[in-house]
Amino acid sequence: MSSQPNLKRHAFLFDSMAQSVGVDLENSVLDGTLEMTELAEAVLACTGCSDPDRCDHWLDRNGAGAQKHTPDFCRNRALFETLIKNDPI
Repeated sequence: MSSQPNLKRHAFLFDSMAQSVGVDLENSVLDGTLEMTELAEAVLACTGCSDPDRCDHWLDRNGAGAQKHTPDFCRNRALFETLIKNDPI
């Protein structure tokens, strides 16, 4: 089980990654594209990452505007790619 600080860190990283690749998590939940259970499972999957510092560095380099491309090492890449494809914009 993840500690609260670890869970918070990964929730922040997950949200930051979503913002960086242009995924609106709130809208995805509201429009039914993403279930709350899927969101929770994705954050938990993120806590299993063995190198969150790599994610931090990637986010520092890419910030907002990663051109809708999730890095290969992201444990939630498939989810983000699906949400990007379902984005109406």
